[in-house]
Amino acid sequence: MKMKSIMAALGLAAMTAVAQPGISVAEDVVIGVRTEAASVDPHFSYVATSKAAVTNIFDTLIMRDKDLQLTPALATSWEHIGDGVWELKLREGVKWHDGEPFTAEDVLFTFERAPNVPNSPAPFGQFLSQISEAKAVDDHTIHITTRNPSPQILFDLAEVPIVSKHAGEGAATADYNDGKATIGTGPFKFVSWQPGGTLRLARNDDYWAGPSEFENIDIVAMPNDASRVAALLSGDVDLIDSVPPESYETLEKDDGLEIWKTPDVYTAYLHMDTDREVSPFITAKDGSEIKNPLLNPKVREALSLAINRQAIIDRLMNGLAQPAGQLAGPTMTGFNPDIEPGAYDPEKAKVLLKEAGYEDGFKITLHGPNNRYVADAQIVQALAQMFERIGIETEVETMPANVFFPRGSNREFSIFFLAWGSAQGTAWHGLRGVLMTYDKEKGYGPSNRGRYSNPEVDRLTIESMSTFDVDEAARLSAEAAGVAFRDFAIIPMHYQMNVWASKKGFEYEPRQDQMTLAYGLSTQQ
Repeated sequence: MKMKSIMAALGLAAMTAVAQPGISVAEDVVIGVRTEAASVDPHFSYVATSKAAVTNIFDTLIMRDKDLQLTPALATSWEHIGDGVWELKLREGVKWHDGEPFTAEDVLFTFERAPNVPNSPAPFGQFLSQISEAKAVDDHTIHITTRNPSPQILFDLAEVPIVSKHAGEGAATADYNDGKATIGTGPFKFVSWQPGGTLRLARNDDYWAGPSEFENIDIVAMPNDASRVAALLSGDVDLIDSVPPESYETLEKDDGLEIWKTPDVYTAYLHMDTDREVSPFITAKDGSEIKNPLLNPKVREALSLAINRQAIIDRLMNGLAQPAGQLAGPTMTGFNPDIEPGAYDPEKAKVLLKEAGYEDGFKITLHGPNNRYVADAQIVQALAQMFERIGIETEVETMPANVFFPRGSNREFSIFFLAWGSAQGTAWHGLRGVLMTYDKEKGYGPSNRGRYSNPEVDRLTIESMSTFDVDEAARLSAEAAGVAFRDFAIIPMHYQMNVWASKKGFEYEPRQDQMTLAYGLSTQQ
């Protein structure tokens, strides 16, 4: 296997595969990923890149398959037994990586820990906020009581990795990052993690779903698109994620490679400060302080009209996306078919700015990540040029995702580019996460970094989450999306495509939720 050059470049020693009796072992594997995890503390960040890293090590009670369908994991069955109580039967015979048995006490410990990790840029509290009580009936049965009728609790449980009580009690995020507490039940064991470098994993031969055919995995952070593609072409890595649009056709035509792609559940959008009277990166063109223009819906609509979504898709994404008009994608339950993708009309945008009192424009700084989404830095630059054409003087600042998200959560930006992934496959997930009024205690609006608030969106979303009638839940979600659309609460841009590439001879299971999982990689039979 051609690992020496990349290992040398990263200051790592090449691995050697050692066969074990009864296990089919292929070569060790190197995976190149565009965005590194923020942490290997499984409860530090629910952003997909961090979730992917820890999902290699930890399991959830319920998991989602590649098509986002709920399937058993550490829980083998679940049933609503009445009065807001759910009974979950836990998988017996499962052991932690250190050999200790998995029990209901680990689940209860996880429920206490997950919402309370300090300094989380994307906290897990929203996924457990509806639980009023959780108790162990026996070692392999738990009862969960929800505050309100909550059919969505099963989707929420699929988001929360279960950690061991014996390893996790008293453990801080640093203890997970250095391996002291990184004891999971998942398909791979933690070996080491070098932030900005490599997450090294070793196969869990006792994994309850069956062991991987690969003994060792290196997941290498490779934020530079050209370098990541070059590493695949040279044979230094076996799989890469986030195939850059400009390289797609070259890789697709290469007989020594395979392309794996699937529609994405992520919607790219612009988030705006719709709350503060004075916003940190908005001034008059002479630099003087002004009232925040983004408080005015006409200004937000003007910004949307300034964006040529199709041009961005065609020129920067090689056509691997489609224009968006709402947060939920067209395959999701609760998608509103009456909402059209945002129109492109810069002349109308100028009229709206004049009506709003900003005929002469103003000055903004547009922020975004430069290693998280497809063509993200280029898209931010393109948006700046489009805003300039309607009279808004626009500066650009991009940064690595692990810097961008904490700053965004601290509300350091006025207008910024990012994406939301409704991996649960339902519209209410995005409504709750991004568009409901921020309420930390109730778990509402944890990613509402612009602090948009509309009581009607809140009411409709809560009703949607509380009904067991799937059709009614979809109708309520669609109605809530319509309210937010008319407010221009956010500016949806596009739904992107997930694309991976591997060496010939490998098979990869592409996922709609963007996660790059080592367990999804195998050799072609």
